[in-house]
Amino acid sequence: MAFVTGASSGLGRGLAVRLAQEGYAVGVAARRWQRLEEVVGDIQDYGGRAQAFECDVSDPDQIRRAVGECRLALGPIELLVANAGVGARSDLQSFSADEVDAVFRTNFMGAVVAAESVLPEMLRRRSGHLVAVSSVAGFGGLPGRAAYSASKAAMTTFFESLRLDLHDSGVAVTVIHPGFVRTEMTGRDGRRRPFIMDVDGAVDRMMAAIEARRPSLMFPKRLAAWPWMARVLPRTMYDFLARRT
Repeated sequence: MAFVTGASSGLGRGLAVRLAQEGYAVGVAARRWQRLEEVVGDIQDYGGRAQAFECDVSDPDQIRRAVGECRLALGPIELLVANAGVGARSDLQSFSADEVDAVFRTNFMGAVVAAESVLPEMLRRRSGHLVAVSSVAGFGGLPGRAAYSASKAAMTTFFESLRLDLHDSGVAVTVIHPGFVRTEMTGRDGRRRPFIMDVDGAVDRMMAAIEARRPSLMFPKRLAAWPWMARVLPRTMYDFLARRT
């Protein structure tokens, strides 16, 4: 059984439907109840089994409640996809520590609490899979995305460390670093995006990594050098490339 956060649209929705097509019972969680019901309807149209759980991942109690209800309704959670996130943009004039905190509570702590909620049972069974949907933005700061980039950097390093801690436990960890994907989040400001992919193509790559229990995935391939560039390029060149995103 799979539990997917941020499943009302974009990558989360696409993954939930694809997982159901592959035979998983799927618990879908997000804030937008009507959208979740549509996802459940799509899955049931394929003959799959799914249930919706209204949940704001910035609230730890809501996450724990949704996980508990999902377990009772659909059975033990074998796969967690921590996908929920917000793509906040900011500038110096609107900089707010409270907004940064809100982004971290959703993008980072939401994933941490979800993992905390399912991991003990996985460890008892010596079987399970944690999938964290981070971002290429987690490898280097991007203009106008200080909070978002930092939250994804935290997510990446946390789940990479957790993967090392879970060695030989039977529980796998996969950290996924998408580039730009054509979703509601990327379409809000009308900016052109380099190497942008559609949701179906992104989901194909993510499913392959999940099925292979790969430790990490970055896509598209043309961005695979981004972590290296963020660390070794001269600052002037990195700044030039970052401003073009």
